[in-house]
Amino acid sequence: MVGTPINPRYARTIAPPVMEARRWIDGVSFPEDRPLINLSQAAPVSPPPEPLREAMAEALLNRPESHLYGPVLGLPELRAELAGQWSTAYGGTIRPDQVAVTAGCNQAFTATLSTIAGAGDAVILPTPWYFNHKMWLDMEGVEARLLATGDDLIPDPEAAAALVCARTRAIILVSPNNPGGVEYPAPVLRAFRDLAKRHGLALILDETYRDFHSQTGAPHDLFADPDWDETLIHLYSFSKAYRLTGHRVGAVMASPARLVEVEKFLDTVAICPPQIGQIGALWGMRNLGGWLAGERMEILRRRDALIAGFQRLPGWQLMGCGAYFAYARHPFDLPSDAVAQALVGKAGILVLPGTMFGPTRAEGGDGQAEASLRIAFANADAEGLAQVVDRLAGVTL
Repeated sequence: MVGTPINPRYARTIAPPVMEARRWIDGVSFPEDRPLINLSQAAPVSPPPEPLREAMAEALLNRPESHLYGPVLGLPELRAELAGQWSTAYGGTIRPDQVAVTAGCNQAFTATLSTIAGAGDAVILPTPWYFNHKMWLDMEGVEARLLATGDDLIPDPEAAAALVCARTRAIILVSPNNPGGVEYPAPVLRAFRDLAKRHGLALILDETYRDFHSQTGAPHDLFADPDWDETLIHLYSFSKAYRLTGHRVGAVMASPARLVEVEKFLDTVAICPPQIGQIGALWGMRNLGGWLAGERMEILRRRDALIAGFQRLPGWQLMGCGAYFAYARHPFDLPSDAVAQALVGKAGILVLPGTMFGPTRAEGGDGQAEASLRIAFANADAEGLAQVVDRLAGVTL
């Protein structure tokens, strides 16, 4: 049977990894005394705090405009709040006209990248990569010039410089990192900014997990440059901070000229970001600072518990651990996709393999992808993480 045409770039792009991993547990039964521990997805499973839900419900009932199309670049009040709070937090000057609100951070990335690069262009992408970033590049026909990282998972600006070519348009960084959990030091980020500036490239910095950074104060000083928007493009998500995953609210900070082009993408794809989600995000920014600080401390406690737990796992190497993620080198003589699937039955644990975040040896990789697993630990409490370590300790493959 001959079907309708499929774009070959889409056909060559991997299936959504989290959905693929969920298929591994289809039809699998787990005993009551050892239920599945799902560490595959980095998303809060609890709803937003009740006062935030009440604010959103009130808007749904009593603000007729919340049901209508809004401004393509987002509610002016939310753009202004982001500009003000980020200016204070980063010690720089960010204006509301340098801020756009999007339907989630993935849309912030796709909208931004679409204004920078097209088929045949190239960008520099560290490995391990965030899989949705790589998927978008593949679907758009943009070459990912892969920047390998060592056991510390920190990308090297000098190595990146060697990857710049005439077709290069941008450098893409995620810090705190997904999937690695590592926080890129401020001097490293500054060096990447300088590299991008020298070559006329955009530096796209995804800080989805900035609210869970271990450092107090600004994680970098890139916004202190009065001309920051000539090079830097900052991405953010409200999903993790305020548990608004289903409401799809993210943000882009870039030059007004860039946002003129971003607006074209957003108007074509979604027309406007969801109104109720934006109202919730604005209320959260104005009222939940103390609550969010508590959430951050809890994530840091879970990080510390997992780091301590891995110290009693012989053969395992914790390469990175922070924000929502741990990235670990497993001790088995099997590729990580086989290990991850085996852990479902052997340990009742669902994690994602490194082969979803980097090239295999057959694809030119250095072996890191086959040797690594991503553990999204933010939804497991200290007791649950202790169970994870105990179960891993008992696995033989």
